[in-house]
Amino acid sequence: SASLLGILQHPDGTVLKQLQPPPRGPREQEFYNKVYDSNCCDSILLELREYLPKYFGVWSPPTAPNDTYLKLEDVTCKFNKPCIMDVKIGQKSYDPYASAEKIQQQVSKYPLMEEIGFLVLGMRVYHVSSDSYETQNQHYGRSLTKETVKDGISKFFHSGYCLRKDVVAASIQKVEKILEWFEGQTQLNFYASSLLFVYEGSYEVTAVRLSDATLAEKRRVPKGLLSGGDVLEYNNNIHVINSMENGKIEASVSKGLSKFYALHKKACSKRHHSQLSLKVENSEQDNVWKTSTCITQEHLNGNVLPQLEKVFYHVPAETKESANVEVRMIDFAHVFPSNTRDEGYIYGLKNLITVLQNILDN
Repeated sequence: SASLLGILQHPDGTVLKQLQPPPRGPREQEFYNKVYDSNCCDSILLELREYLPKYFGVWSPPTAPNDTYLKLEDVTCKFNKPCIMDVKIGQKSYDPYASAEKIQQQVSKYPLMEEIGFLVLGMRVYHVSSDSYETQNQHYGRSLTKETVKDGISKFFHSGYCLRKDVVAASIQKVEKILEWFEGQTQLNFYASSLLFVYEGSYEVTAVRLSDATLAEKRRVPKGLLSGGDVLEYNNNIHVINSMENGKIEASVSKGLSKFYALHKKACSKRHHSQLSLKVENSEQDNVWKTSTCITQEHLNGNVLPQLEKVFYHVPAETKESANVEVRMIDFAHVFPSNTRDEGYIYGLKNLITVLQNILDN
């Protein structure tokens, strides 16, 4: 996967992805600019938007105007206990302009790429039973063989109690949509690009839909308490995810928004500006920049949707609506114009669908 210097999760529901050194960073920025150009009338690119995170242009910290970040939709932010898997797709994870050395390096990382067509770069799965996350890094994915890849991926869909077949089925449908897009386009080829899978790890048996009026009422209750005494969980966490070329490592520094809200109120009462300092550690350069983000009352109200839910330790019998699952394409530092179908990516998608189908059928 593309090496990320750092991904910063912002309370406004976006993430900041630092631009990589040229030519990779500018190539990724150019790709997003092309797809999200407001004058774009190419139906292929317009459809592609459905499968990407939304793009909000670039951003630089005031303290370091030369550091450029892509501002992207945080696909995980609507989930309470997001389970996340990053799968690199394609038969080659090096692009057509790669040096012999780069090709050798990429092939030796996972010699089966050509044969399997995809590689699990990492996963984070919420286990209901222990109320904790299990994380696997890229070494886990690279240890998978043709024989073990099915079980290796099925781990992502296991809650600690059962296999989430609803999620597997919904994932297959989403990947099939992306496959259809690839089968109909001959203008772009993707190398070392990934699919990001996200689903809700907590079983929502009852989700009370509150009307806006009720919400406005609840929001005025102090200390995040509902009149009934239930504590609202503010789920927008702030994470710092460090990633390096040799795989994605997550060092998440997270503060519940409730604590953050308390800090905000405290700061306001002291007549200070309510600013939260976000630190991003740059794993490759070891330098740290800080940026202050002003969190206003309005921000909080806009982003915090209290969800009342009872969590049961068994899956509800056949959920009526299909599982809440996101599958998005990410990492575009190696996307090139083309005049042929992207057969390597198509091969990987078809193989991945076959594996998912086998997990479902077993």
